[in-house]
Amino acid sequence: MPKIRRLPTLLPLIEQGHYRLGPHVARHMVQEGFSERDLLEALRWGRELAVYPEDSRMLVLGYMVFGGRLKLPLHVVLDYSRPRWVDIVTAFIPDRPHHVYSRARLAALLRYDGGREELRWAVPDEAALKAAFGAEEKD
Repeated sequence: MPKIRRLPTLLPLIEQGHYRLGPHVARHMVQEGFSERDLLEALRWGRELAVYPEDSRMLVLGYMVFGGRLKLPLHVVLDYSRPRWVDIVTAFIPDRPHHVYSRARLAALLRYDGGREELRWAVPDEAALKAAFGAEEKD
């Protein structure tokens, strides 16, 4: 059975920039209007809703906070199959924030809009990382 990893063990990797944004998450960022910074902050303060050990993935519920009052839920799917690395597979604003998706439903969500756009995996945006995790500049 694959190793189960927890969100607190993945956050330091994300904070160090050891993550990639997948094409599916990039598409939702454009369609739903959230940024990489919003995504990182939602992960930082989020909690695990479900862990799918057979796929080395987890579903995280976080919130995007606007103006200190308005909170929008954000579901984020992380893939932790690679050592010392996290792939952010997808993120979306859910209709039912506390609903846990089955593996089959999650796979269907990823296939549903697996369109033909030429989107590729992207490396972290340094400004978004610093804003979300408060990393200090290195000399």
